[in-house]
Amino acid sequence: MSQEAAANYYSKDFEWNHLRLEIETNPSFLYHLLPFIDDTNASTSASTADANSDSEAWNKFHTRHSTGKFFKERRYLLKEFPELASCRDYAKVLEVGCGNGSTALPILRAKENIVVYACDCSNEALDRAKENIAAANLISAEHRYHPFLCDISTSGFPEWLACSSSQERFCKSSMVDFCEVSCSEESSCCIGGVDLVTLIFTLSALPLRMMPTAIQECFSVLKPGGMLLFRDYGLYDMTMLRFDPKQRVGYREYRRSDGTRSYFFSLESTRDLFSSAGFTELELEYCCVKSTNRRNGKLMRRVWVHGKFQRPKGS
Repeated sequence: MSQEAAANYYSKDFEWNHLRLEIETNPSFLYHLLPFIDDTNASTSASTADANSDSEAWNKFHTRHSTGKFFKERRYLLKEFPELASCRDYAKVLEVGCGNGSTALPILRAKENIVVYACDCSNEALDRAKENIAAANLISAEHRYHPFLCDISTSGFPEWLACSSSQERFCKSSMVDFCEVSCSEESSCCIGGVDLVTLIFTLSALPLRMMPTAIQECFSVLKPGGMLLFRDYGLYDMTMLRFDPKQRVGYREYRRSDGTRSYFFSLESTRDLFSSAGFTELELEYCCVKSTNRRNGKLMRRVWVHGKFQRPKGS
């Protein structure tokens, strides 16, 4: 996609409130608006089992979609989040839920000395991401891109990501060895926190009840003054309206036929989640985009939530 096309595609094409009024007055969409009564056991053991099931579903998803046709580099991110290109030299970025590398690649292209730590709950996704990054032949990519396995819905980030070190240098060993070394034994592996965190179409894949903990984890690894960049599915996005009543697993929360889940954010729910974790809101808005399905010619109205949040400098 050219820069001009990207600019056109990601512009604001309609007013979200107009869409809201249309959806909320259409009886066929009434079930999306109803309260959801969860009669399942919400114990800790049940939550962990549910999260493990989610991780396995995403692993299978990436196995099925391992071909190059599925990989689309998110070049628009540099337009939406110019901080990724204008950040200080040798800035450290944590990408949460890296998938096949479609977000990491434009970040690595944007600045030749930026360092990206990328985690995912799926080993299959990490393998695909490494292949895609390697195929791009970027300058010093092997020293600037560090993937690691982590499921923030079941466990926190590894200690080395946030702990500080007087030396604060990168491990010279491979990332596999890097993750296996205990920071208590090898303090030089501690990177002292990150300057930027990206949450790009990741938070919606977690159960709603686990989102506050995940956001708090992101807050904990950001340096004071650091920024979190957020983009995810917005309320009344066309994909939400395609779900049938049996696929509801919560209020504005759905499970796809392949076992993966999706939540659809309002500005209010997004604001509450991040402010409760201690973040300061810098930007928060709906991105409303019209496009046409090339196969059937149907109009598609997409809604995403775009946000920028900062960890206060004094925190």
